[in-house]
Amino acid sequence: MESQELKKELSATLDARRELGPEYEAALVDSFVEKVDTQVRRRLAEERLSAARGPRPGAADSPDGNFGERFGFAIITLVLAIPLSAIGAAQAHLSGLVVVWLGILGVNYVHAAKFSRHRGERGTDQLS
Repeated sequence: MESQELKKELSATLDARRELGPEYEAALVDSFVEKVDTQVRRRLAEERLSAARGPRPGAADSPDGNFGERFGFAIITLVLAIPLSAIGAAQAHLSGLVVVWLGILGVNYVHAAKFSRHRGERGTDQLS
């Protein structure tokens, strides 16, 4: 919804620039940037308030509560694996490629262990 409002504001700013001419361009840009800044500050305040309130009830208890974070991390590491593999293979051939993939596997293992540890802690809490 906020995105649509900003698109409308940008369109109105561009229309006004066409009508008023380039001499008002700086004032129009400043006005639009101020509106974007207000939206960003409002969104940040909402996120801070949400973070201060803590996680949603039941979100941490669900087995898929962190699926988005785990999936996103996996996608990012795979995307980064492509250029890192090319660099490693170009610089040190097979040994460079092996080192890169061991690093990628290590990072993913540590990340996965973090989530399995949290799941194990919740499981022991529920048994008590």
